[in-house]
Amino acid sequence: MQVMSDHRFYTTTPIYYVNADPHVGHAYTTIMTDIFARHHRQRGDDVFFLTGTDEHGAKIARAAEAAGNTPHAHADALSAKFRDLGRVLDASNDFFIRTTDPEHIAEVQRILVLLHERGDIYKGSYGGWYCTPCEGFFVESELEEGNTCPIHHTPVEWLEEDNWFFRLSAYREQLLAHFDAHPGWVVPQARFNEARKMIELGLEDLSISRSQISWGVPVPWDPDQVIYVWVDALFNYWTALSYGAGDDGKKYWPPTLQLMAKDILKFHAVIWPALLLAAEIELPERLAIHGYVLKGGEKMSKTTGNLVDPFPFIHDYGLDALRYYLAREIRFGDDGTFSAEGFDARYTGELANELGNLLNRTVNMIGRYRDGVVPADHGQDTALGAEIAARTDEIIAAFDGADITRAVEAAWVIVRDLNRLVEQRAPWVLAKDPDQADALDQVLFSLAAGLKSVLVLLWPVIPTSVERALISLGQQPTDINLTDAVWGDGIAGATVTVIPPLFPRVEGRPE
Repeated sequence: MQVMSDHRFYTTTPIYYVNADPHVGHAYTTIMTDIFARHHRQRGDDVFFLTGTDEHGAKIARAAEAAGNTPHAHADALSAKFRDLGRVLDASNDFFIRTTDPEHIAEVQRILVLLHERGDIYKGSYGGWYCTPCEGFFVESELEEGNTCPIHHTPVEWLEEDNWFFRLSAYREQLLAHFDAHPGWVVPQARFNEARKMIELGLEDLSISRSQISWGVPVPWDPDQVIYVWVDALFNYWTALSYGAGDDGKKYWPPTLQLMAKDILKFHAVIWPALLLAAEIELPERLAIHGYVLKGGEKMSKTTGNLVDPFPFIHDYGLDALRYYLAREIRFGDDGTFSAEGFDARYTGELANELGNLLNRTVNMIGRYRDGVVPADHGQDTALGAEIAARTDEIIAAFDGADITRAVEAAWVIVRDLNRLVEQRAPWVLAKDPDQADALDQVLFSLAAGLKSVLVLLWPVIPTSVERALISLGQQPTDINLTDAVWGDGIAGATVTVIPPLFPRVEGRPE
């Protein structure tokens, strides 16, 4: 089992648009990215985890005006909420970028000047159907009945103006060649196929400036226009390393894994790599596209009013319950429905009854039968050790395949195996027979060793609960590496401590 490395791992969320308060969809992306970052830290990788906020564009200017505020003050207030959300979610991000950061603005302008000087940007006229919530154009065939946006189901408007254009069409063949040379570049496969099809069908040059909007990064050679918000935003992944990752921040480039929802696939899998090719910057190694978190069968958004507030669930069940539910219930890459009933079922049935109760029983039995000290291994459960090693390899492979849900499922197999071990061996029966002392030692050791291993494997998903549980098992929960999951290491002779339930009973639940 090779689990340690000295590789770098640069992972990003999309930067969140500050037109409204954060909701559980934002929490989902942040938590999933945090799980990847924590897992790779366990492997010994040099990790840099970036998140932040996208703060320019017409949507923000209009929202600020409606609130009687300036765009910058509006962005300040909402950006702070997203930063606070990260803290509440225990996100381990290394930097939080804002597109109003002067360092970001300067670097975006520098790159755009470079592309302009190379002839990749030219002046032209454009007209099209524009959705302000999307900050994007649609062709007529993409619109729903009544000229409405296919994502937000709100009316679009015809927008015509003289802009600066990026020669996106010139990069069609290079993009197709990159997709063909890197078949795992976008996951899951369906999103890879979808993005490649967009390119194959032909690309139109991209309008990268706006003359009717003032809230944005000025075009350096034409200050009467501002840079299209998506171009400004996409470069955050590059600019952040210049001032948010130390003097040698560019060592992390290119991104190892970039996470985002499927509605921004085109921006990240078509426009973003084309801009990088034009700027002669190496492309990201992989894009992981997740589905929507649904409520009532629809994507959550402020526009539809179909939101789930994560904070009541965190208040009632604890943060780790939310992290676990999102990782376990919603298969990464697919759409998934968030429901209070499903949340409670996972919490009660799995976290409380299967994991929490297993820890409680194990620690109590070691306390009752062995004075609180984990007995020695008598070597009779090597098969269980081999099972844990195999599941560890499976978890590593799942993370390498950008499949968090499969990783959690593999860890939970161990939890259920340990619960079966309790029922099959019945330590309370063995304790009544002095001749079964070695057998009792073995089952108590195996339960403690198995628990330690699976807790280490689950740490990226439920870190606070794991750290509490490891303390209960007499372990020091610092620098929790995957090597700590090796069967039996450092557990014999440990003194256990009874703690309050990891996942206590919840009376009532949020709707």
